[in-house]
Amino acid sequence: MRLQLLRNATLKLVYAGRTFLIDPDFGPMHGRPSFTGKSANPMVELPEPIESILDGVDQVIVSHLHSDHFDSVAKERIPKYLPLTCRPGDEDRIVEAGFQSVSPVECFQRIGPIILKRVPAQHGSGAVVEKMGPVMGFSLEAPGEPTLYWCGDSILYPPLLEAVSATAPDVIVTHSCGALWDSSLIVMDDAQTLALCEAAPEAIVIATHMEALDHASVNRAALRKAAEQRGIGPERLLIPGDGETIEIREPARV
Repeated sequence: MRLQLLRNATLKLVYAGRTFLIDPDFGPMHGRPSFTGKSANPMVELPEPIESILDGVDQVIVSHLHSDHFDSVAKERIPKYLPLTCRPGDEDRIVEAGFQSVSPVECFQRIGPIILKRVPAQHGSGAVVEKMGPVMGFSLEAPGEPTLYWCGDSILYPPLLEAVSATAPDVIVTHSCGALWDSSLIVMDDAQTLALCEAAPEAIVIATHMEALDHASVNRAALRKAAEQRGIGPERLLIPGDGETIEIREPARV
């Protein structure tokens, strides 16, 4: 398994011989409006050219249609013939954008030797959930590979914890910037990320979705400091920078 964080939630993942592009946001720095008045979004550029990001991609996964997960530039630049996996309910709008092979995943999907399962995700709590709309997380399993659990745009809530326990993943990817909407938390913050680390002590957690949008409340340094205070070291919680690649060669237990 080789995972490259590009920016925000956008990942390039090589897994069981297949290369996935996850939640592509290709827009230029400051190309979209601010959420809070602090800065136009995204706040940083992509770490490499779009052509390089797309090189070798076999399949696209889109967890939901918010612009920081599937923006207009990505819709334009991604080859329309590539197979694209999405949550049920989003497929019509993706097809309208010209994509020719769109598969909503109700429960699971087989992709060669890989089993992709849809897992619970909730984009906030209370009234803000309706504003954010439905989202999805997913897990990936394949012979000889670490089991990967990708939380998506979700807070830490009981169904997610139950799904993590049932999956027993080797690697968990979180969105950990503590983004706020109407003063409500809509993805995990530092406290929830660390609680997940403690709830899944045998997994490696990779924290992403940081330092790219102006409604975030947690940055990488703050998360690392909070982890150190809780006794969670860098071998358990990885916090990659934009463009950084993480490689895990085999199913790993810490």
